[in-house]
Amino acid sequence: MSVYRVAVVFCLLMLIGECRIHKLTFEGDTRRQIGLTTFGLLKGGRINVNVTRFQYQNDVGFGISLDKAKSEGVSAYMENHNEKCALKDDLSKVPESYSTIRFIMDFHRGRVNFTRLGDDLHTLSLATSKVQIGNDSLPLLEEAPKKYSFDFQVSVDHDDEEGLYNLFFHNCYGYESVSAFNLTVHIEEKNGENYLSAGEMPLPYLYGTFSALSFCLAMVWIVVLRRHRESVFKIHYLMLGLLFAKTLSMMFHAVNYHFIALEGKHEAAWAILYYITHLLRGILLFIAIVLIGAGWNFIKHVLSTRDKKIFAIILPLQVLANVASIIFEESEESDPRYTTWKEIFVLVDLICYGVILFPVVWSIRHLQQASKVDGKAATNLEKLRLFRLFYVVIVCFIYFTRIIVYLLKVCDFSLVLMCS
Repeated sequence: MSVYRVAVVFCLLMLIGECRIHKLTFEGDTRRQIGLTTFGLLKGGRINVNVTRFQYQNDVGFGISLDKAKSEGVSAYMENHNEKCALKDDLSKVPESYSTIRFIMDFHRGRVNFTRLGDDLHTLSLATSKVQIGNDSLPLLEEAPKKYSFDFQVSVDHDDEEGLYNLFFHNCYGYESVSAFNLTVHIEEKNGENYLSAGEMPLPYLYGTFSALSFCLAMVWIVVLRRHRESVFKIHYLMLGLLFAKTLSMMFHAVNYHFIALEGKHEAAWAILYYITHLLRGILLFIAIVLIGAGWNFIKHVLSTRDKKIFAIILPLQVLANVASIIFEESEESDPRYTTWKEIFVLVDLICYGVILFPVVWSIRHLQQASKVDGKAATNLEKLRLFRLFYVVIVCFIYFTRIIVYLLKVCDFSLVLMCS
């Protein structure tokens, strides 16, 4: 793919836009349940929701639920409603441990009825910008024949109301038959004057700090290369390039999050620079790992056919993994592509990390055989020890950057609040 085409792809992805001010439009959608957004609210935070241009085929059970979850993307209330509509529950049978607010549209009476579940949401502040809110209902306005609108604002005023909130749209008739609807939803999320979610608020500082640390490590690595010129290989310069790519990637990421925090949306220029350096960093990382694992310039000076096949597999997969990562990060949570590209990224990423272990295993076997047949047993055994250590380092890297990170994402939200 030419550089021009790559640039076009990145610019198109920027049109999707990662932001905290959402405008979601659904035309002829038939999904039973749509995840609109997920946001961590602290004291002083709020979510503004404005529903407009709502049209339906069957007026049976349309509404919105706002659920307070205990971990990222996991709502205990919604987990139990994969096969039935959450708006149809008998409230007397709903466990008290669930925390949710249900907004159900009543077209005949021209209002949106809401009910609260969970002690920590009974005092959650609800308001609307159009008319006075009732004790248990919001006004449902008919802006045009068969086109409805309503809005509400949720504000967190107490410490026990802080948490991770999931906003869902429900089409209850869709559980029985196909029911299409049209809908536009405007959502704005803020914590005070900061547009970042509770768990994301430290990220601009963290990425900036790690970018500075990475730059310092690059400078140290340059000093080491200059002092040991006689034992420097090309792979060492590749590792230096990887450090600089990592430095720039984290710096652009920090700037990108900074603009999201201030304005609710990123600046396209900084986002494009981040994704270009992120893609470059990923490719350089896998090239370095495969070359070191194959023993290039350490055991052999020419790559074997088998090693070249690994490159032919790993580089396209890594490009695909990074493109999938960009698409699902830039897609709205309600976009059908969001889940698809997220699953593609996870699958391809795991395949990449599995494939890079093969050159290391082959080098270990080669050194094991060489230590038995030639007269350089001590040298080959030392190299064998280094490659075994390198294998352990790669396994630990995969474990911590993939498994541990995932576990931290689904941990109890109280830990996120303590960290932030």
